[in-house]
Amino acid sequence: MTTATDFTTELEAKVTQQLKSQRVGYLLGAGSSYLNGNGYPPAAQLWDLIKASITDTAKRNDIQAKLDGGANGIEHALDLLDDGGANDTPYRHLVTTALAELFMTKHPPLDLHGEFVHRIAQRAEPRIKVFSLNYDPLIERAATHVRVRVIDGYLGAECSYFDPAVFEERIGRIRGTHKGKQFEETVKPIHLLKLHGSLGWYECSTNGIRRCGFDEAPPAGTKRLMVPPQRRKAADTMNRPYSALWSTFRGCLGHNDAPINRLVCIGYGFADEHVNAVIEPALARTDFTLLIFAKVLSDAVWARWSGKTNVIIVTEAQCSLKGTTGPGHTDLWSFERLAKEV
Repeated sequence: MTTATDFTTELEAKVTQQLKSQRVGYLLGAGSSYLNGNGYPPAAQLWDLIKASITDTAKRNDIQAKLDGGANGIEHALDLLDDGGANDTPYRHLVTTALAELFMTKHPPLDLHGEFVHRIAQRAEPRIKVFSLNYDPLIERAATHVRVRVIDGYLGAECSYFDPAVFEERIGRIRGTHKGKQFEETVKPIHLLKLHGSLGWYECSTNGIRRCGFDEAPPAGTKRLMVPPQRRKAADTMNRPYSALWSTFRGCLGHNDAPINRLVCIGYGFADEHVNAVIEPALARTDFTLLIFAKVLSDAVWARWSGKTNVIIVTEAQCSLKGTTGPGHTDLWSFERLAKEV
C-alpha cells in the first residue's frame, strides 16, 4: 500500500525528472509574479486596486455589476461588456490604462526571475519557449539583470517595432572545418511570447506595433496592447502581434518543427478557457506531459485535469501524479522553489 510519504517522494522524483528532460516549455501565470506579495498582484485583487482610478462612474459601475453578477475576474467582466464589434469598447481602454499605471509604479526584486532565466538559458536546446499570460516585465528585466538574451518579437533600441521573423532566426558564425564551412550556433536566446500583450506594447495607426519603455506611457492616440478581448478571439488572433504569438503557442504543442514534450505551467490557475483550449488537445500526444504548479485550483479545474494520466498537478492542498491523487505539497507548487529547480 502506498503511503503519503511514498507518494510525495515519487512525486518529487517525477517532477525533477520532467524538469530536467528535453524539449520543455514554460507557461507563466500571475502566481509566478506574485512573489509573496512583493511582486505584482494576482488577478483576483486587480479590480479592487484600480477601480478608484476609473473616474467614469457609470462605466465603473457597469464593470462592478458584471463582477457582482458572477463574472470570473476583470477580464471576464470586460468580455461580457464587449459588444463583439470590430473595435474595443471604452471599458477595456479604461481598465488597460488603469492596470498599466498600477504596474508602472512597481519594481519588484529580480533575484528569483534572474535565477529562472539563467538556469533555463544554460540548457543545451536552442530557442527555449517561455509563454507568459502576464503583463509585467519581470522576465525581461531579470534577463537584462543577469545578462541573458531574450527575444520577445521586438527589434530596435528605441520605440522597438514588432517583427515575428526574429523568432525564426539563429545566431552563430561560419567556421572553416575539414568538412568545409560549418554553421556554429553561438547564442541560444530564450523566446518569450507574451500571449496577452504586455506593459509597454502599443499599436500606432501610422507606425504599427511598437514597444516603449516599461515605465513610460505610449504616445498619445495609440492603443495599449494589453488585456485582449477573448469573446472575439477568432478575429483577434488574426491580428498582429497576437496572431504570431498564438500560432507559435499552438505549433509548439502540436507538430511544428520542434514541438515541446513537456509544458510546465507555473502560477496559472487554468481559468482561461482560450488558453486551455490550446493545451488540452496536446494531451492526445503519447509523448506529451502537462505539469501544473499552482497554490490553489478550483474544484472544477481539479476535476477536469487531475484524472488524466499524462498530467502532474502540484498544489498546496492536494497533488495528482498521472491520475493518482495524493496529499498536497508544502512548497513544490511555488515559483520561489521551482525557479531554483528548472
